[in-house]
Amino acid sequence: MKVALVTDAWQPQVNGVVTTLVELVRELEALGHQVEVIHPGLFKTRPCPGYAGIDLAVSPKRRLTEKLDAFGPEAIHVATEGPLGWAARGYCVKRGLRFTTAFHTKFPEILHAALKVPLSWGYALFRHFHKHSSGVMVPTHGVLRMLEQRGFRNLRSWTHGVDTGLFSFESQPCLYPPMGTLVRPVSLFVGRVSYEKNIDAFLKLDIPGTKVVCGVGPLEASLKERYPQVRWMGVLARDELAKVYAAADVFVFPSRSETFGLVMLESMAAGTPVAAYPVDGPLEVLGKPDGSCHGGVMNEDLQQACYSALAVPRHEARARALDFSWGHAAQLFESYLVTAAPGNVKATPVSPRATLVSPLR
Repeated sequence: MKVALVTDAWQPQVNGVVTTLVELVRELEALGHQVEVIHPGLFKTRPCPGYAGIDLAVSPKRRLTEKLDAFGPEAIHVATEGPLGWAARGYCVKRGLRFTTAFHTKFPEILHAALKVPLSWGYALFRHFHKHSSGVMVPTHGVLRMLEQRGFRNLRSWTHGVDTGLFSFESQPCLYPPMGTLVRPVSLFVGRVSYEKNIDAFLKLDIPGTKVVCGVGPLEASLKERYPQVRWMGVLARDELAKVYAAADVFVFPSRSETFGLVMLESMAAGTPVAAYPVDGPLEVLGKPDGSCHGGVMNEDLQQACYSALAVPRHEARARALDFSWGHAAQLFESYLVTAAPGNVKATPVSPRATLVSPLR
């Protein structure tokens, strides 16, 4: 099947959405699909205001139309709500084509934190964006319920995965020479140094050992000035990042607004347990239907979560990560795709395996 995937998030950007989509494309191609990725690198771009390192396409409508017309997709998936996403949505709506979308990021919360835009305004805009979608793929049950309550429709539960080969297991925290000799325990954060990550909650914790941060973002300069004792690593290649995960004693995930939190799975695959708040993302990654927690600790007291996570066996963290597979995520995604032919948004999935594939949880 010819699948057009339209996304404002793609390499060389470094974030969980890009990782998810790159892995998805690889798995879809392994299943025999022909995937055409339409991304900002194919267009004239400009930096996203307030988000250095993220470039957005400028006036992409005409060229995007040409690319979609030339490719002739059998299924169209719009992955993001940026300029390319809006252009692709307009292309489909104008022609009466069915398409699917995804809700990867709580941008209304980001807009609220950065610019004080009311949450109701942000979600009204996103509800409008997704209202013609034949299936809105959402990575956690908690986010799905939240969107239902905000009036979103055609929601589909779609889990993610982790590369357990790249992020290989270490039974003990190992040495990563570029970090130098650090006082243990080593507490690690990986992600955008930005408003929505609530990273300050991690950096101000009064815990022993050394804090390490991998990532860049709009708050980086101010936080470096406020927390000079932190080991700031910047952005690393993924094979190097895998070594950093394996060198940590605990991974701290302070965000309260994630839709999933792929970095938690990457850390756990290396054997490093997670400390987090009991919110969307951690509840999906660490929690099980019976209410138990595996691979880390969730607590409203993040400091206590850090102390408790240090006692979680590394093999337990690895075992929980193995519950998540990119192969399964791709099959689930495939089952939600719809034919791009004109018709009612309540479309029949294109995959005959749709009724055979169910979420992990």
